[in-house]
Amino acid sequence: MSTRYSQAALVVIAMSVATQAVAELDRLKDEDLAEVSGQGGIYLSGDISINEMGGPIENSYFGGCDDPDKKCGARLAYRLKSDGGWMVLDEIQGNFAFEGLTLRVRSVNSGFGGDGELFNRDVMEIGLPDIVRYNDVRFKIAGSNRPRPTDAGFRQTDILAVEMQGDVIMEGNLLVFPAGNP
Repeated sequence: MSTRYSQAALVVIAMSVATQAVAELDRLKDEDLAEVSGQGGIYLSGDISINEMGGPIENSYFGGCDDPDKKCGARLAYRLKSDGGWMVLDEIQGNFAFEGLTLRVRSVNSGFGGDGELFNRDVMEIGLPDIVRYNDVRFKIAGSNRPRPTDAGFRQTDILAVEMQGDVIMEGNLLVFPAGNP
C-alpha cells in the first residue's frame, strides 16, 4: 500500500472513531448528584521573577543593579507590634518556580494528638509544593526604625544576606488558623 493511501485510510478510521465518541451532556438528577463526592481546593504552579534587572524606582536610595551606591530589588517591611520596629526583606530579586502548591479549607476537630486544646473549626491548609527551583534569588533580612528608606531619620541594620540557587524539596502542609472567636 502506498504512503498516500495509508494516510487516507488513517484519516477515514480516525473520523469514524471520532463520530462514534461524541457524547451528549445530560443533567444529573438530585438523587444522582447526592451520590457524587469530590474535594474543593486550588492547585497552583508558577514561575515568578522579581526585579531581575533592578527595581522600577530610582531615587536617593534605590537604583540600577549595576550601581554599587544604590539598593537594587524589591522591599517588604512589616511591623509585628503597633509600637515596635520594622522587620524588612530588602533587595529582593531573582527567579523561583514551583509546581503543586495547594490551597484548601480543612476542618480540624481534634486536640492535635494531645498537643493542644480541642479545635472545632475550619483552617486554611497550604500544601507545600514538592520542589521549588531557585535561580539567583537574593534578599537581605534587616531591622529598621521606619518602613521606607526615604522617611526622615531612617536607620536600618542588615542581619542576614541570603543567596539561593538550586532545588529545595518541600514536604508537608502549613495550617493557617483564624484569629479571634468563632
